[in-house]
Amino acid sequence: MATPSQEDYLEFIWVLVHDKGYACVTDLAEMLGISTASVSKMVRRLHDDGLLTYERYRGFSFTQRGREQGEMLYVRHRTLEKFFTQLTAGPPEKVYKLVEGIEHHLDFDVMRCIERLSEYIEAHPEWWRCFLESADGRGE
Repeated sequence: MATPSQEDYLEFIWVLVHDKGYACVTDLAEMLGISTASVSKMVRRLHDDGLLTYERYRGFSFTQRGREQGEMLYVRHRTLEKFFTQLTAGPPEKVYKLVEGIEHHLDFDVMRCIERLSEYIEAHPEWWRCFLESADGRGE
């Protein structure tokens, strides 16, 4: 399995490809706030791991396995953001930092449970409102 850093790269590459149709080293470096040299190094590592195809000076693209992992990581991130927003964990910036801090430590069985709970919350907003009120000590 990929390291947390590799997972972040795959997730961000997936976002770029999804939004723009392609990803390049400079866009990824800008998105991550790091040097293009660091991005190039990780892209080569992801190529060596069979997640990207990379040709020097020509760019890179996902392998099928890399695309599937990138999408799965993106969905995991969005699921956690949605869930922590439902928990009223704070403003979007706080939720984002919270998700970044824990997303790499949850296995996919736990993620499936969180996803199911989040779906239940959406389907039963009155139940969720009552739960939040009782959890805050405002309701019985």
